[in-house]
Amino acid sequence: MALHFDNSEYAARMNRLTERMREEKLDALLLFAQESMYWLTGYDTFGYCFFQTLVVKADGTMTLLTRSADLRQARHTSIIDNVLVWVDRVNADPTVDLRNLLNDMDLLGARIGVEYDTHGMTGRVARLLDNQLMSFGQIVDASYLVSGLRLIKSSAEIAYVERAAALADDALDAALQIIRPGADEADILAAMQGAIFAGGGDYPANEFIIGSGKDALLCRYKAGRRKLDDKDQLTLEWAGASAHYHAAMMRTVVLGDVTSRHRELYTACLETIKAIEQVLRPGHTFGDVFDTHAKIMDDRGLTRHRLNACGYSLGARFSPSWMEHQMFHTGNPQEIKADMSLFVHMIIMDSERGVAMSLGHTYLTTEEAPRALSRHPLDLIAR
Repeated sequence: MALHFDNSEYAARMNRLTERMREEKLDALLLFAQESMYWLTGYDTFGYCFFQTLVVKADGTMTLLTRSADLRQARHTSIIDNVLVWVDRVNADPTVDLRNLLNDMDLLGARIGVEYDTHGMTGRVARLLDNQLMSFGQIVDASYLVSGLRLIKSSAEIAYVERAAALADDALDAALQIIRPGADEADILAAMQGAIFAGGGDYPANEFIIGSGKDALLCRYKAGRRKLDDKDQLTLEWAGASAHYHAAMMRTVVLGDVTSRHRELYTACLETIKAIEQVLRPGHTFGDVFDTHAKIMDDRGLTRHRLNACGYSLGARFSPSWMEHQMFHTGNPQEIKADMSLFVHMIIMDSERGVAMSLGHTYLTTEEAPRALSRHPLDLIAR
């Protein structure tokens, strides 16, 4: 089987999950998030664009309900023994198959948790599911149960995170060899993704962000390419990916003369990241990280140019996003603990002057100071 971890690792994860299920008094859990299935069993597919769910009982037994196209995928990439197939047909309602499966698993009247907040659960599926199960048992929103467990990385997971970080560094090295006036954004993207593939990495869970000129102020990928001018700015956000584990980075590269505004915004970014390193450790919360970011930016008069979040947890993720649920935003009570992989980004977009600046990389938390996983310094990059 194409597994990235040994059986003892998966057994430890199942033990952690069933313990949490007992604490929540859940008889069963319906996993719809692909990353939850991958974390628990190794199951690796993009078939979650269709209906599928992994039923996990509190005693650790589990059954996957999926389509025929993923039957062999599950058997080859996971430790799942029981795989059932619902049949593609006109007006198919696989939640009927699910209800029958739950009945066969002796779960009638049970307390069942459901992962609703995931890209593997469409609104239509949620409505069909509720229609079938509301009279079947007690249905509970358990969207964040597994994602909470996944926050703390095992030593085996950390090895993949570190490899992902090295691949992200390789991508930046490849980009810096090309970035110059006249360079094409398409060539830069090809070099970055090519370096990751050449290093044995994976597709990332979302597109790399690239934008120059006015597009450097965008925080999302969009279609279309341009060539760099003699005086320009280029914003890049990307991630190395290894066995689906991600380590993200972000930089704004300045071409030609570095303006005073670019330097001013860069200084704010660097000061804020250095301050965050002091709170990115046990004893603080995700909300504390954001508050540190907001205070420094606001004290510098940058309130309207900053974002309302400054990073998030990273791990093994699937399209359409490499972001975990847990983000650095105001009031987030999530405690910072050792062995979390956390992406800290500073993004300042001055739309009034058309000036962009960003800075960021991934950290591994410890019992004390966080460890930056990138070999690249946080220096201002100018070409």
